[in-house]
This record gives sequence, C-alpha cells and structure tokens, in this order.
Amino acid sequence: MTLISRSRREATGATGAGSAPPSSNRLGWLDALRGIAALAVAAHHFEILRIVPFGGEIAGHFDLGFYGVIVFFIVSGYIIPASLERRGDVRAFWIGRIFRIYPALIVAMLLSEFILPPAYQVLTFDSYHHDKLWLVGNGLMLTDMLGVWNGFGVSWTLTYEMLFYFLVSSLFAFGWHRRSTPIAVGAGAVALVMGVWIPSHSLQNSNQEVYNLVTAALAVVVMGVLCMLSGNASLARTGGLLLGGLSLYLVCTNGRVPAFETFTILATMFAGTVIYRAQHGQIERIEAWLAIGFVAAAGALVGWMFNRGPMADATSTFTWQAWTYAYLGAWASFGLFFLLRKRRMPRAMVWLGAVSFSLYLLHWPVKRFLLWRFGWDPKYYWAKLQELPFAERWAWVAMYLAVLLVVCWVVYRLVEMPFQNLGRKLTKAMNRRWPPQSLEAPAAVAAVPVPAVGTAEPALVGAGTAGAGGPAKTD
Repeated sequence: MTLISRSRREATGATGAGSAPPSSNRLGWLDALRGIAALAVAAHHFEILRIVPFGGEIAGHFDLGFYGVIVFFIVSGYIIPASLERRGDVRAFWIGRIFRIYPALIVAMLLSEFILPPAYQVLTFDSYHHDKLWLVGNGLMLTDMLGVWNGFGVSWTLTYEMLFYFLVSSLFAFGWHRRSTPIAVGAGAVALVMGVWIPSHSLQNSNQEVYNLVTAALAVVVMGVLCMLSGNASLARTGGLLLGGLSLYLVCTNGRVPAFETFTILATMFAGTVIYRAQHGQIERIEAWLAIGFVAAAGALVGWMFNRGPMADATSTFTWQAWTYAYLGAWASFGLFFLLRKRRMPRAMVWLGAVSFSLYLLHWPVKRFLLWRFGWDPKYYWAKLQELPFAERWAWVAMYLAVLLVVCWVVYRLVEMPFQNLGRKLTKAMNRRWPPQSLEAPAAVAAVPVPAVGTAEPALVGAGTAGAGGPAKTD
C-alpha cells in the first residue's frame, strides 16, 4: 500500500505514427488530480477531521488517506504502461523509474533522520534494530512483502508501485502488455472470492526467515533489473520472468495486509490501464466499461464483506464504510477529471500535481518538524488545535500548508528535476553505446500506435494510512 508530470518537454515531443501532437495542457488533468490526492493524504495525516465539525462521523465513513492512495493507484495504472510503451524500451523505463523515485525518497529519509529529534522522528531506521534488513527492504521498496518495517508510515504504497512496475515490464517483455482487461478482472475476482483465503506474512515467522527472504529478493531483483537494463531482448525476457515471478510469489504468500487489499490495489491499477487502452482504441469500449465496472464493484464489495473486526485493523481503513466510500470516491474523482481532460486546469492545481511526490514524502516530516519547533505534543497536537479560536486554529493549518509547499517546491527543483534530467541523459548515452533490441514485432508496433503521453507518471507515489510496518494508521 506504491505511487507521475514533471516536465512538459517530453510531452510535446514526437508522437507515434498517425497521432496528433499533444497540447501543452493535455496532462494537466492528471497533475490536478494527483495534487488533490496528495492534499487528501496530507490532510488525513494532519488529523484534519479532528478539528472540523462532524469530523468523527466523516472519518468513520470516508477515509481521506485511502481515497488519496486509490486515486494515485488509478493514475499510475493509467499512465505507467503508456510511458513504457511510448518509450518501447524497458531500459529507458527502468532508468526513468529509478531516477524518478529514489533521489527524492533518499533525500526525504536523510532530512528526517538528521533534522528531527528522536521524540518527533518519523523514520523507522533507528527503532528497527536490523540495519541491513531495513536498508535492503526499503531500498528494494518491497517492505510490505518482505516483513520489514516501512521507512515512513506512508511509504508502504511504494511496495505496490514497485510490484506494478515489475508486472508491467514483465508483460511488456513478453508482448502481453495489452492484456490489461483479463488481468484487471482476474485480480478483482481473486480479491472478491479468495481475499481472506490467500495467506499473509507466511514467510516471516522468524528473523532468520526474514533475512533469507530479503536476501533472496535482493538477488532476484538485482538480476532482473540488470537484465532489463541490458538492452538485450532475451535477457530482458529473463528479467521479466524473474521480476514477474517474484511479484506473483510474494503477493500470494507474504503480504503485510490481507490479500483482498493487495489484489484490489493491483486490480485498480490494471483497471487504470484499461481506461488508457480504451481511450486510444486498443480495446473495445464496451469491454473497458465492463472491466472497470467489475473492478470498481469488486473493490467496494470487498470492503463491505471483509473489512470488519480484526481484518479492518490490518488494513488501511478501520471500517467497511470508510473503505468502500473512499474507494468509490476515488473512482468518481478520476472519472470526473477524465471527462474534463480537454479543459485547461487552473495553474495552481497543475503546479500542485508537479510537486505531489515531494508533498507525499515530506508532509509528515514537515508536520513533525513544526510541532517540535513549537513544542507541541507529536501525538495529541490536534487537541490543542481544538481548543484554539476558529481563526487562530486555521491560521496554524494555513502556516503548515504554506511551509510544506515551499519545502516541496525546493526539493522538486533541486532534487527531482535535476535527477530526472540526469536519467534522460543516461538513457540517451546508454542507447547510443548499446542500442536496445526491440521486444515487439514491427507489425505489432505499427498496428496500434501509442501516442506520446509525456512524463506524467505517478510515483506513489501515493500516501498511505497505515503506520510503518504495522496496523497503526496515524501518528
């Protein structure tokens, strides 16, 4: 419970055969939607519902954090496969992913570790007591599947982003990437029918088992990604087997949360891909409507059926209503912005989407930093806010938001953008030195042109509601 348009330069570049050049605003709706999702997660972790009228009632029926997470996952599903197919090169895809996510993540972790005092710390490194396991598990971004504590409480979603990258690049390597409909429907059906039967955390009954699992995962991921980076078609398919096989093995045996949440997330992401394929004529629209309707209904139903009692304590939400209404709300939001995709979005919303990954990573550390500097209790600060007069209370909220956005803008400008540019330069240099072999037959490429979609790739990028490594949802 992982995870996206930063530059318009690629968005206005060459398009596929027969496609019209995209307008400079064609991805603005994704930026705006992603910005709203990031704000929803930040508001959730700020405990905003504790200081608004009827907030408790709202929280019991609509989980803001889960809503934001699901929006991020739909956006990832919509744009990530399109990004891979636009490049037509798994090497470029993986270099882009690595330089897109890791620099900002590492900076956020370093800032938290060296700036926040222990009483206000959000990074779990110092409390885990297994340094190497923590570093490897979080370095692979597979903590939710390896039995290792998440680096941040919000970083659990990056696990699902990484699993999606593994599966998408594996499918592309074998030419199966356009089979999004059966995959989305199949994952939704598994969540609905077998969501409480598939075992969770079954491979981590002792420290030695966790150590063995993390070691094996490290070997498989390193070999798989190196194969993808090789540019050799045969090696890329071998990498696809390794990464895809590892993903399927882990989600069927060792998820931290119940299987119905894991498979609902995967179904949601592939349903996002179905929308993209229908939009660009790669599948029939009736097929897409049926698949999306089934996934949305299955996601809502699993909340009602399974997210109760002890199961609810193990997932991202505490009640079935909070799960189901937030899940349906995320789909409704995506549908609304999809209908508005040809309209020009307000520049402020587009800008917010541009810094949304930094906002996702830093909203909790920035909140804790401000609480520390003002001497407020890190757990019960909301009680102090409740006692303040209305104007003063919301002045504090506005100050937090202003500081957060400034910090996010700085990280975006000084970390995210330079490293993304570096990744593009590295890709060009490697492609000149070792030209990649095509993984698709020429006829297949010509049959369904993939228009340029820019770099709007959600790095879930997403924020979460579950605490680091455990069932806690807030700080």
